[in-house]
Order: sequence, then C-alpha cells, then structure tokens
Amino acid sequence: MPRTTQQLHAHREPVATRPAATVLLLRDAPASADSPGGLEVLMTRRSPTASFAPNAYVFPGGGIDALDAAPSTHAAADRRPTQDDLHLTRAIAAIRESFEELGVLLARHADGPRKGQWADAADIAALDRHQPFVAQCQDRGLRPAADAVFLLAHWTADRDLARRFEVPFLVARMPDGQEPVADEAEQFEPVWVRPADALARHEAGQFFMIFPTIRTLRRLAAFARTQDVFDALSDEQPLWASCPRAGVLAGKEARYMEDETPFGELALVCPDGQIVHPLDWQAERPVPLLRNLQRLTAPNPGVMTGPGTNSYLVGDPATGFIAIDPGPADPEHLDKLWRAAGGDIRMIVCTHSHPDHSPGAAPLQAMCAQSGRPRPPVLGLPSAPTARAASEFTPDRALQNDELLTLAGPTPDGPVTHTLQVIHTPGHAANHLCLLLIEDALLFSGDHILNGSTTVIDPPDGNMADYLDSLDRLDAACAQHGVEFILPAHGYVLGGPVLGARQSIARLKAHRLAREAKVMAAMQAQPDGTMEDWVRHAYDDVPPRMWPVAQRSLLAHVERIRAQQPGNN
Repeated sequence: MPRTTQQLHAHREPVATRPAATVLLLRDAPASADSPGGLEVLMTRRSPTASFAPNAYVFPGGGIDALDAAPSTHAAADRRPTQDDLHLTRAIAAIRESFEELGVLLARHADGPRKGQWADAADIAALDRHQPFVAQCQDRGLRPAADAVFLLAHWTADRDLARRFEVPFLVARMPDGQEPVADEAEQFEPVWVRPADALARHEAGQFFMIFPTIRTLRRLAAFARTQDVFDALSDEQPLWASCPRAGVLAGKEARYMEDETPFGELALVCPDGQIVHPLDWQAERPVPLLRNLQRLTAPNPGVMTGPGTNSYLVGDPATGFIAIDPGPADPEHLDKLWRAAGGDIRMIVCTHSHPDHSPGAAPLQAMCAQSGRPRPPVLGLPSAPTARAASEFTPDRALQNDELLTLAGPTPDGPVTHTLQVIHTPGHAANHLCLLLIEDALLFSGDHILNGSTTVIDPPDGNMADYLDSLDRLDAACAQHGVEFILPAHGYVLGGPVLGARQSIARLKAHRLAREAKVMAAMQAQPDGTMEDWVRHAYDDVPPRMWPVAQRSLLAHVERIRAQQPGNN
C-alpha cells in the first residue's frame, strides 16, 4: 500500500455498516403480444418519506433482527445442508421482510395432509404483519423456506454514505397462487418487471432506482429464465461482491464497481471514499494521484492509445522528479510536464521505444538543460534490431534488470526517498521494461498491462512467449512487494484491495491463454486456412474493424503454438 504520508486526503473513517438482507422474488412470465416473456422480478416503490432512498424502486428487504439469528428461529426454518448459519439468518430476515412489506409468504406446511405445500392466501390472511413472524408461522404449522433462498450477490454500501448497510442480495421463486400486497407504509406499488424493461424505464426517468439495484438488474438481465439463475448459484457463493466507489465525471458523481475501469484509481486516490477525484480525461493539466505522483495524459487519443499516453512524474520538490514515458514530441505536452515538475526533472525513463512513448525524451531533456538545471539522463533499453523504424531508440544509458533508481531529499519530517526498481519485461516490445515504486508498492506497467484493453503483441519485436513469461515475473515482483495498484501507460489505475495487481495479472494471463486456445481451435478446424480465416474465428468477439490489429497478436500466438510443437524446440 502507498505510504500514508503520500496520500492526498486525510484519513476519514467510513461510517460502520449495518446488517440487512433483501430478496429478489423471481418468476417466468409467458410470452405475449406485448412482451417476449421470460424472467421477471418483483419490485416495489419505497415510501416518499423513507430516510433511505425515498421513492426508489427496490426489492423487498430490510435490517436483520437479533431474533432472525436466534437458535430457536433457525430450528423453526428449513435449510439446505450447504447453508451455514449466517446464510440461514439472512434468508430468514429476507423471508420475514418480504412478508411484512409485501405479504409474500415463503413458507411451507410442516405436517398433515398439506405437508410440503406452499402457504396460500388463507395462511397469509391468518398472519399479522406486525407480530413476531416465526412464532406465527409455528402456530400455523408453517416452516419458513430458507432452503429455497439463494445468495445472488453481496453489496456493502459506498464508503461516502452517511448510512451504510451490508446487504446480501438473495433470490427465491415466487410461490404459485400468491399475489404481492404492499403494506402502504414502507412499500407501495408492487410491480413485476423484466430486468431490461426496468432499466429502460429508469433511463427514461420513469422508474427511479439506486446504484446497487441498477447494477443487479444489469447482471440479472443476462439470464433468460429463473432456472438459469439458480443453476448459477449452486455453490453457495455470490456471483459478485461489491463496495462501490464514487468519483466526479462531467461535474457529477459517478459510481463504479470493482470490475469497472475507474475503480482502482478511486481506491488509490480516495481510499476512504472521498468524492473529490476527477475522472474526465484531459490533456490540459496534471492529475495528482499521490503527493509524490502525478499523471499528465498526452493529447494523442486513438484506437491504439485509448485516451492518450500517460506520462508520470514520481517525486516531490524535496527530491526532484523522475519522468516516466514523456510520450510523443509534443511541445505543449512536454512544457506542461516540465512545469509540473517545477523544472526539476532528475531522470527521464522510457518503458519502451514505441512512438507514443519515447520521442518526447530528447526534447524534454533539452528543455531541462536550457533552463539552467543539470541535464537529466534519458534511461531505458535500446530498441532491438527487430523494432520498426518509427520505434528506434537509443538511451543515454541502458538500464539493467533489477537496477534501482533513487530520489532522495530532506523534509521537515526527515529524509524521504522514492525508489524505482527496473524490471525487464519483453513481450509487447523487445526493449520493454516496467518500474516498481518500492516505498509505495506501485507498478508502472507501460504497455505490458493496460486498463480496459489488452496490448498488441506485434512480431517480430513482439513475442507472446516472452510476454507471458514477463507476466509471471511481474506477478512475482508484486507478491514480493505487496503491490495492489498498477499504473498503465493508457487508462486509469488498476487494482485495489479486492481486485489487486496480482488478480489483474492472473486475469490477463488467463485471457491470453483462452485466446490462444481459440487460435489453436481455429488452426485445427482450418489447417490450410489463412491468417484472415483464423482471425475471424479466434477473434469473433472483437469488432471486425479491429481484426487487422488483432491479426498481429494472432500471429504472435501462432508462433508460440508452433514453437511448442514437437520437433520445434
């Protein structure tokens, strides 16, 4: 983790969470002239005077009571052998809340001629929504059907909220013959709705929902039928768990889950949930990420560069700065980079020699020298003979693998250092390297690891076998230094406590190997096929306009596959 002394914002302890539970009641609707049918979920509108999310359409649920966890309550409910006590408590709370709010009774008869049958309208009418729930069920000969309630997801409310809940989102089938009736106190207007329709109505401003509800419906929309949902939940593990984070985009609050591209950056810059970090991509001014770290994005957005090439400044006024990837030779960009460092750039490091990364090194060096300061060396690895002409690069000094680049200086609180460890990572380019800021456990990944896309491996300078080996090398370095965050040359910061650096690397490697399996399958299906034939099959999930670029990485996979065949070693 970064040093607390380098955080931009003072520590702020988030409000403690309260346990709660909610349940998504599902059914399959038949197709009709007005609807394609399929999975529907029961939703209801919260009271306009509710202290939390007034007027929002939600799933029934509420706080977990002490009685929900009592041994006597557990003994009174049906449970699965795989359902632990915590899951059982949550299921009972959700069953109780769905009855109190909507009059839906997830319970079965325990004995007699109706044993095993679901509660019906007469059972519901015999129970009082305002009296102890389980005791009434027992008096009626009913057992809450906690065994029919499954865990879909787990949400922990955002760190910035004044009221925070920790909520399992559970799912259950709506019992046949029951109809929801709102309590007209907490909940109003129960409605069955297809997830896609609820999302469309929300976008049209007709169906207000809060962030977790929206994201849950987006995931639920991928399922065609109720059974598909339960088939995915057989291992008792949630399909996802999230504690969202918020930043500022286009002047408004914007929230993100762990698998969305801005999440890692918000976790780095605002670890306690402060909503202050701008997420808009711009090339006008540096973006502070830590006290000793700034990012300035070059004005070269495009298909291959995303929002632009990220130039980073590591250091502070006491130590001077190291500039990483000065980018293209754009005078305005380099001037902004130089000014952000107060002119005190001690070293210029290029992660590799591609034309959106290294051409700015020499003019930035000259700018520093012209200002009267010492001429900072340009460091990196020289381009290999396999590099394209536009990527030719010769540094003032070639860096060695595991070499340390150190800045040091005095501060009122004592000396401070910022140390970058060099890690040679060929693959995207033969002369590619990454840098690990040891004191703050941050990995600068250049083009080896990107946020939101996978880097192109373009032979002959690119090599897939080297690329995968380099991923293993980076994983080992992250494990050694406890790295959680990756700072790529294109896109937001990756990582965080949940989906950290090592998880990101593992996912990337798995993605590459899965792609290679598709390449191999295409080659086996069409042994006499061309590269154009194979790319159509192996990259069928990529827009055809990107196939010419994807074909370069496909070639890298083909070379690796052929090198692994017997007789080619």
